[in-house]
Parts: sequence; structure tokens; C-alpha cells
Amino acid sequence: MENFTPISASVGGALIGLSAVFLMWSVGRIAGISGILGGLFTATKNDRLWRVSFLIGLILGPTLVSFWNEELLDVTFPVQGSFLILAGVLVGLGTQLGSGCTSGHGVCGNARLSMRSLIATATFMITGIVTVFILKHFVGG
Repeated sequence: MENFTPISASVGGALIGLSAVFLMWSVGRIAGISGILGGLFTATKNDRLWRVSFLIGLILGPTLVSFWNEELLDVTFPVQGSFLILAGVLVGLGTQLGSGCTSGHGVCGNARLSMRSLIATATFMITGIVTVFILKHFVGG
């Protein structure tokens, strides 16, 4: 198994969970990134501030970490250019069709025992497992 980092993954998961709880506690909103970004364009003035603050935090957090240890943010993608853009577009379409993204369903929806989120998360997991299996055993990778 490659890139198995249980400690950093557990710490990161706990921080994501805490941030979702904080957002729910402070403004009563669900921390689904696609919903926060998508709602930004139709939000009222009062609703826009927390959305912009959240999105700035998403960018600012890793930027600050990079000053401390740049290697923590060393991410490589197996594809580049147009394939990466196509993947991003497909993720965006998928989040709209699925009424949310992995963070919204996987972190917040499952914590609220939402049946839609439980089914969506199971679909994400099964699709990911099947995709990796096909890529490793039939496509090569």
C-alpha cells in the first residue's frame, strides 16, 4: 500500500470534523464545499460573508502551512493539462447531480445520519474502489 499515513490522516480528519462542527455551531450551516461555493453566487449580502470567509480559509490554511513545511503540501497528479480540467468539470457536474460533494455528504451528511448522504458516500467509495481496480488491473497504472 502506498501513501498510508494513518496519523496525519486521522489528525486531518479530526480537524475537518471540528471545522464542520464549528461552522454548524457558529452560523448553522453545513460545510459542503460545493454548496458553499455554488451558493456564493446567489447568496444575500449577509449570507455571502461566511461563505467568502470559509473559502478564504480553504486557501489561506494551506498557504500558511507551506511557509512552515512545504513538503506537507507536495501533491502530484497522475494526469496534467486538459485531463485535469476535464476531471474538475466532471467533479463539478457530479456534485450538482448528487446534491453535494464528498465533504458535504461524507463529513456532514453522515454525521446527521442523512440517508441520501449515506447512499452518496457508499456510491463514492464503491466507484473509487472499482475505478482503482480497473486502472490497476486492466489499464495499468
